[in-house]
Amino acid sequence: MKQSINSVTYLVRDYDEAIDFFTSKLQFDLISDTPLDENKRWVLVRPRGADGTSLLLAKAATPEQEAFIGNQTGGRVFLFLHTDDFERDYNSMLSRGIEFLEEPRREEYGTVAVFRDLYGNKWDLLELS
Repeated sequence: MKQSINSVTYLVRDYDEAIDFFTSKLQFDLISDTPLDENKRWVLVRPRGADGTSLLLAKAATPEQEAFIGNQTGGRVFLFLHTDDFERDYNSMLSRGIEFLEEPRREEYGTVAVFRDLYGNKWDLLELS
């Protein structure tokens, strides 16, 4: 048996602001943007050149969902963006206005720094050793 996680739901306030952040600030590819009805779209983004897991940008539809925008994991790091060149991507992200919460650090497993996305979710930028 072969299985994989294809998509992870990522709650957003607005489809277009989220698409702009991911494609402009993080340089992700827009894989799909398909209207489903007048309020709902099927929007997938993923790191440029990747062929794995995508983020499904899902507009919050209820007050309960809205409460989780920017805090999808209770304040912990939410997602791990792997890179093959930490310095290149760290400097590029800084130049596009990405807010890092710490200076890069070396760990046993690689080089890492935590950053925030447009809603405040924490991510690790990570180059494995």
